[in-house]
Amino acid sequence: MQLALDKLKAQFGESLLETSTFRGDETAVVTREKIVTILRFLKETPGLQFDMMMDLGGVDYPDREERFEVVYHLYSTVTHKRIRLKIRTKEGVPVPSITTLYKAANWFEREAFDMFGIRFDGHPNLKRILLFDEFEGHPLRKDYPVNKRPRVPTPDPLIKL
Repeated sequence: MQLALDKLKAQFGESLLETSTFRGDETAVVTREKIVTILRFLKETPGLQFDMMMDLGGVDYPDREERFEVVYHLYSTVTHKRIRLKIRTKEGVPVPSITTLYKAANWFEREAFDMFGIRFDGHPNLKRILLFDEFEGHPLRKDYPVNKRPRVPTPDPLIKL
């Protein structure tokens, strides 16, 4: 069986920055600009059909020029294979939203925005999802102060807890 990475290399060779395979799971680091096209290819190509988004997360590397990685974990319910795609971005540089391809991306992109401050261009409702609106900063960044205690808003007196 041909690996998904082989098909990606044949179709998008210049857009693949790094690839690796470990115990059957494939990983590719791709250019930010091509992520939507590559994900659509993986989802719609017969024999690949990565039709389920399992997760999307952020990773912070504060010493790198492109500080953040966005990691996409996909699964094919047809072939029972997994693939991981990664894109890199600088702080303040948005990445394309993929909510039009995978509905689950709506929640995951909002979570990455909330926890890391990664912006997703074209997201239909990019706002905090886990933290309250007045929260300052992004707590999963490596430079977020460990001992910082945010001021928690006072509950509305009309709401019984």
